[in-house]
Amino acid sequence: MKKKYLPLLLAFFCAGTATAQTLTQARRWFENGEFEKARPVFRKLVKQAPSNANYNFWYGACCYEGGDLEEARPYLEKSAARKVINAYLYLGRLYCDTYRFDEAVENMEQHIYWLEKKDRNTEAAERELAHCRMAARMFRATEKVVVVDSFVVSKPDFLSAYKLSKDAGEIVADESGKNVQFVNELGNKKIYVVPGEQGSALWSSFRLIDKWGDPEKLRGIEGQNPDYPFLAADGITLYYAAEGEESLGKYDIFVTRYDSDSNEYLRPDNMGMPFNSPYNDYMYVVDDYNNLGWFVSDRYQPEGKVCVYVFVPNASKEVYDYENTDPEKLAAAATLKEIRTTWTDEDKVRIAKQTLAQLMYGDNDAKRRKDFVFVVNDNTVYDQLSDFSSKKAREQYQQLAQKNKDLEDLQGTLQRLREKYAAAPEATRQQMTPGMRDMERRIEGLRKEVASLEVKVRNTEIQSWGRSK
Repeated sequence: MKKKYLPLLLAFFCAGTATAQTLTQARRWFENGEFEKARPVFRKLVKQAPSNANYNFWYGACCYEGGDLEEARPYLEKSAARKVINAYLYLGRLYCDTYRFDEAVENMEQHIYWLEKKDRNTEAAERELAHCRMAARMFRATEKVVVVDSFVVSKPDFLSAYKLSKDAGEIVADESGKNVQFVNELGNKKIYVVPGEQGSALWSSFRLIDKWGDPEKLRGIEGQNPDYPFLAADGITLYYAAEGEESLGKYDIFVTRYDSDSNEYLRPDNMGMPFNSPYNDYMYVVDDYNNLGWFVSDRYQPEGKVCVYVFVPNASKEVYDYENTDPEKLAAAATLKEIRTTWTDEDKVRIAKQTLAQLMYGDNDAKRRKDFVFVVNDNTVYDQLSDFSSKKAREQYQQLAQKNKDLEDLQGTLQRLREKYAAAPEATRQQMTPGMRDMERRIEGLRKEVASLEVKVRNTEIQSWGRSK
């Protein structure tokens, strides 16, 4: 009987030894940061023993390091439930990356709690907890901004997606082709990046008669390796991107203002969400002439690609009501995964889209008379009535133009009434309220008519193209 079972016992022993050797090698890869090598081994092990907390952690961590966050989450959650210390760390990072910031904070706190229980150093974990808390504060202060469009482009070519008026200045690649420099609208001042042993810095120069003057380092600029400068039309407000402890991700966008008394820039403020994310965000530009803003991000993009976002700048910052906004809606606004969720002002979106279309597709011949801007489709923009090939579409557009004028007049009247209402006594306010509410209903109805008629004009014109063929 002993001889009969000996080969079977040897087989089990050899299989167990092979598994141990494979696990040892996978752990070695994991500790050396070779996560892609270790991942298939841990995937096999976790399938064989799905309740093993360590296997769940190792596989989940490998998935996270490989950028597969959705695959990583259930395994990290299972291992954290079994109190694997580093599972809290990875789960905190994952929740932070996916905008579940309160849960990120909770897991980081649990990670630190168990480190302290085992008398381990918590310094690095404390820094990550502070980062999660900063992200949670930013999320609560997400700015309500209309993002009208986005373009995915190759990273080296992102500047080609910026369509700015001359009044906004110029952003161009420097001589090295690696950094961006800004030249103001007068062409007499530039801000640029100068590399150094301790990291890069921002410098400025003024134009002399036939050359650029001596460079001067900008004082007060904080963050590591500042880059992507843009000076607003007021000549005081500076936007740039930098890394560091105040950044949500890698590169974040910051804003600062020049103080002439101290001859330096004031302490910069992080622009917050949705402009910044756990990824690289930079090259914030505001074109006051066209009332459009631009910035670029590599969030959700494959290697070598970035997304250029076009938005409508706010006159003053307005944030979402965190307590009374649906969490999913707020996350959508903060992440910009679906820019349509930011289209809360129909008039603002319509005007911005028309302006953007003119910049992207408009006739560059300055001699051509432009009476209006009407976007027919992604490739066609009309600016004269004679552009319409359909007589019916032309007549519909004239009706649309009149309705737009009526809408503009009504909105102007309502705005004046609101100003008068704000300064009026209570009795007068009560008398004004019914008329203002009626006007608001008329404006809302007219907006719907304008939107519907815009669609009709486009459809009528496009259908005429098919008939003409």
